Amino acid sequence: MGKNICRIVAFFLALGCAVLLAALSVKIEEWSLPATDRFPHDPAVAPDGALWFTGMGSNTLGRLDPQSGKFRSYKLSIHDSGPHGLTADRNGNIWFTANYKGYIGRLDPKSGAIATFPLPDKSAGDPHSLVFDDKGTLWFTVQEGNAVGRLDPGTGRIVLKSPPTKSARPYGIAVNSAGIPFFCEFGVNRIGRIDPVIMAISEYQLPQGARPRRIAITKDELVWYTDYRRGFLGCLSPASGKVRVWPSPGGKESRPYGMTATPDGAIWYSESGLSPNTIVRFDPRTEKFATWPVPSGGGVIRNMAATPQGEIYIACSGMNKVGVVRVGKEK
Repeated sequence: MGKNICRIVAFFLALGCAVLLAALSVKIEEWSLPATDRFPHDPAVAPDGALWFTGMGSNTLGRLDPQSGKFRSYKLSIHDSGPHGLTADRNGNIWFTANYKGYIGRLDPKSGAIATFPLPDKSAGDPHSLVFDDKGTLWFTVQEGNAVGRLDPGTGRIVLKSPPTKSARPYGIAVNSAGIPFFCEFGVNRIGRIDPVIMAISEYQLPQGARPRRIAITKDELVWYTDYRRGFLGCLSPASGKVRVWPSPGGKESRPYGMTATPDGAIWYSESGLSPNTIVRFDPRTEKFATWPVPSGGGVIRNMAATPQGEIYIACSGMNKVGVVRVGKEK
């Protein structure tokens, strides 16, 4: 009798989760890039709601107004810079990593002026991803150069620090509510953490064989990552060092890649190993996944950015498109 009651309760709990997922309306809208821009690598959200992206194949930065569908392109002043990651500051300036030429750039969209901040060490020639903390300090990773950097926008001073592990290949980076940057060590099975004052780096061990690529931090200070090699979504608790993992819906070869967290605490990421690529939502409260195919196919979604309203900006590299994942409730 007791077992039957448990089965009935489990059934209705599962049914309730299914109803919640069914009530979620997800629409993916995409725009083809103008001829001036090619190979969009990363997207970013500007204070005015615009979708910005790096045109890695065209040496440009691009801006899309999702409301009107209008694009504007900005050509970089240094040839073949390889713009990779980007983010906006509070004033709407767009900061980017020049992955091929070893500098951090800042675009003023109003004037079109570009300022450049060369990395002080030539061996750290490939700045990768970047993020601001609440104090306005810019943090960034250097993948092949095996470093994490701090840039003071007021002085332009850059300080670099290498992780304890050789060939760690720092990749995705995010900052928690206390202003502490965490970053993926894509070359090994570790997550790094850097002290924002003294820049001491500590590392957290992940499961054997894991290769964390992108990272997101939720309001409860949990650190989420996409395990690109093994096809998992992972979660690290920095307080305890404990790690939990869930198999991605697409399986071992799904290649989870770009990710973000929305204000409601949901985790979103893309499975880049599937054709078409998928957009995946994970609800930490129910531990349930839901997936949607990318209309264009995606062509590898390398990063994502969440808006304050809970929409997700994406860049579909191989398809020369950018898009918005709009989330709502079914009426």
